Amino acid sequence: MKFFVYLLLNSDAEKKHISYVGYTNDKKKRLLLHNTSKGAKFTRGRKWKMIFSKVFKCKKSALKYEYLLKKNYKLRKQIKMQYLNKFEAD
Repeated sequence: MKFFVYLLLNSDAEKKHISYVGYTNDKKKRLLLHNTSKGAKFTRGRKWKMIFSKVFKCKKSALKYEYLLKKNYKLRKQIKMQYLNKFEAD
């Protein structure tokens, strides 16, 4: 079974980019749950885009990387900026 660590991005009216990190074994279903306010409590009431995901062969590795990404704000910001720069260039 494959596991994914993902980064979601939401932009509110004030152009403040809010991110959320999680893990799953079904990316499409998980994004749908977040966008229908049935996901994590923090994500309710917002519309999210999955801007990053990384695949792992085992749950333990995925959980370790999820923890690292949640705590490492520099890495999260770097991923967000890569996405935003790419988005603005298009």
